[in-house]
Amino acid sequence: MATETATLGGGCFWCLEAVYQELKGVVSVESGYAGGAVPSPRYEDVCEGTTGHAEVVRVVFDTDKISYRDILEVFFTIHDPTTLNRQGNDIGTQYRSVIYYHDETQRDTAQHVIAEMANVWDAPIVTELAPAPEFFKAEAYHQNYFRQNPMQGYCAYIIAPKVAKFRKMHADRLAG
Repeated sequence: MATETATLGGGCFWCLEAVYQELKGVVSVESGYAGGAVPSPRYEDVCEGTTGHAEVVRVVFDTDKISYRDILEVFFTIHDPTTLNRQGNDIGTQYRSVIYYHDETQRDTAQHVIAEMANVWDAPIVTELAPAPEFFKAEAYHQNYFRQNPMQGYCAYIIAPKVAKFRKMHADRLAG
């Protein structure tokens, strides 16, 4: 199996993780932090906005089953790439829309997808595009958060509707 890694930030990492875990061809999803200046950041510090990190997911996928372009097309349907440092009520640089590319091919693909998505959104896309920095895996209680806590308030009222929207929009891309 040939795999590739995508590192994406689009608001709370719990939301992105919940969607990508259901996507056909995804091998693993880890929530974490990237793009900041503090080594080994902790959730509390990232939430304060003092580390410079974004909440991100690291998605490993089987390139025989799904392409990087497909990963990005889903990304642009599950968050608002036009709001700077914000997704709904989540406000701060840690919630920025960002694509961290792992090689020049990913960068080129991301540039093309961003240009195409500019025709879909009514406002300019503010998604940051940058080389993948060091990834710091989030604390264990953040992994598989939605699956383990579906009735928790944020999960029930914020994540569940996003997952439902994803399932409806991308039914053909759901893992079996």
